[in-house]
Order: sequence, then structure tokens, then C-alpha cells
Amino acid sequence: MFKIGDILMLEPKYPSQKEKFNCMVVEMGTGCVYTDFPINLETGKIAFLMDGTHLNVTFSNEEQAVYVFDSEVLGKVKGRINMMQLLLPEAEAFVKIQRRQYVLLHVTLDTAVHPEHSEFTPFRALTEDISAGGASIRLLKGTNIQSVSQLYLWMALTLKSGEIHYLRLKSKVIRVTEKEHGNMLLHVQFLEPTKNDVQTLMRFIFEKQVDLKKKGLYV
Repeated sequence: MFKIGDILMLEPKYPSQKEKFNCMVVEMGTGCVYTDFPINLETGKIAFLMDGTHLNVTFSNEEQAVYVFDSEVLGKVKGRINMMQLLLPEAEAFVKIQRRQYVLLHVTLDTAVHPEHSEFTPFRALTEDISAGGASIRLLKGTNIQSVSQLYLWMALTLKSGEIHYLRLKSKVIRVTEKEHGNMLLHVQFLEPTKNDVQTLMRFIFEKQVDLKKKGLYV
């Protein structure tokens, strides 16, 4: 259902206070999965969940369907990478969530906008916001792409690890709205992004959220 490198979201079932954590799958086992130590979404700090902690675990698969399953912290494993061992139930115990609501992040990213065919000359623009499902792009006054139904967004996302991921996202134009001074916002939905693209976007957004929370700029 998932593989090494996938992101899991953890929510303790019986918390003293409501908390959410993200972690990454680093190894698969028999009846269990190993992750790196989770990060608290609120504080951005590494969390050490007690053995026996019961969890709700959420993840998305290659078709971008979202599933939830019950799990439990089985223990910690020390090594080159310190890992947490989670109980992995049979696939029949996974519950599918019908629709995913992606987290929207207001962030300025340098983006290249390319036509699907040759409807306009490619140009550079900045994002207003982005999620794993779409984005809003700032357009200068006079930019004429209202008649375009599909296009490509090219962007480079730099993660905390130093990795740079170059994304080419086929996108559907949802609408164009006016801003101040005659400028506009282009709202697009990503069409059939790969699972790697979705995971990269989710990881990038999560890391940016953590940075903003540390600075007191994100609630």
C-alpha cells in the first residue's frame, strides 16, 4: 500500500492534548513498518512516542487515494538511522477516505508557465499559494491566457535535506480572478500528478509550515 519514502501522518488515539505528527517510511517489515522519528506539526520538533501508544495513521497511495488505519508504537530501533517501529495491520483493516483536503500554503515560488501546445509564449511568474492539488499564480496586467484550458507549471522545490526536485505539473485552468491594479490570479488544478510529485509537494509544504511556526508566522 505504501513504500519507503512515503509520508505518514500520525494522530494518537487517546491524547492528553490534540497533536499530529509526520514521519517517513524508511524500512518495511513483516507485520510492521519502520519510520524515522516523527516531527510534531505544531512545534516542528522531533517527538518520542512511548511504546504502546495507539495511533490513527493516514497516508496516500500511488492513485492518491487516502487511507487510515489503526496502529501502535512497537518500539525504537537504534542504528545509522534511528527508527520507530509501528504495527502494520492487514490491508483489509485500512479505511479509504473518499476525498483528500490538501493543506494550502501561501508561499512565493518562482514558476515557469508553459502552454500545452503553442497557445502562448512561455513566461515566468510567482505563486500566490500552492497545495499538493493545485496552485494560484500571479499574472501581470495584460497577460492573456483566459482562453487556455490546460498548461504546464515548471518549478524547483528545495527541501531541508538540500535535495532539489524539479516538477513539471500538467494543470487545468480553473478560473482567472482580478486583483488590484489590473493584475490577476490564475487558479489551476494539477492533473494526474505522479505520486512522487504529490509526496514532494506535501513534504515541501510541511517543512515550510514548520519554519513559519517557529517564526510565529503560521497558525
